[in-house]
Amino acid sequence: MSEHYFSHKPQSKSSPKTWNYTLRGKNFIFTSDVGVFSKNEVDFGSRLLIEEFRLPTTTGDILDMGCGYGPIGIALASDFADRNIVMADVNERALQLAEKNAKNNDVKNTEFIISDRFTNLENRTFAAIVTNPPIRAGKKVVHEIFQDSRAALHNGGELWVVIQKKQGAPSAKAKLEELFEEVKTVARDKGYIILRAINV
Repeated sequence: MSEHYFSHKPQSKSSPKTWNYTLRGKNFIFTSDVGVFSKNEVDFGSRLLIEEFRLPTTTGDILDMGCGYGPIGIALASDFADRNIVMADVNERALQLAEKNAKNNDVKNTEFIISDRFTNLENRTFAAIVTNPPIRAGKKVVHEIFQDSRAALHNGGELWVVIQKKQGAPSAKAKLEELFEEVKTVARDKGYIILRAINV
C-alpha cells in the first residue's frame, strides 16, 4: 500500500532536507522530509496563500489545518506576533518538523496538535483558518474540512483555502458557497486559486 503525506505515521526512511526561503519579506529556514507534503521547497500554492493572507478584523487564534512541516503557520506567526497560531496535522513526522522549524525560526506564538482534521480540536474556535487541503485524500475529505471549518470559526471569522483549478477549485468554491454567506476569489496565479470564505 502506497504511503501518502496524510498518513498518521509515515514508515518511509527519513531523509531530511533543509533550505532557506523568503516569505512575506522575511527569510526562513525550513526542514522537510520524505513522507511529508512538499519535501524540496515551499510549494507554490502555500507560498501564494502565505503572501495573500490578511488578518480578519475579529480577534482570536489562527488555525493552520494540515500544516505539514509548517511554512504557512510559521510565516503567519512571525508576521502576527500577537496572535496564537495553532498548527494541526494528522502526520506525526510533519508535526515534529513543524515544531522544529518554529524553534529554528525563533517563532514562539505557536501550538502544535496531532489531529485527523478536527478530531482533537473540539470546542476550539478560531478567527481564521488557513489550509492547503490534502487533495489526494479525496473530495469528500476536503469538503468535510470546509464543513468543520465553518463550525469552528468565530462570527466574522474567515476560511482561507488554496486549491488548483485542475484539482477541483470549481467544486470547492461551490461547496464553500453552500456553507458560507460570503465567498470571494482573492487571487489567481499559475492555475492556483485563493478562496476566502467569511462566516458572516
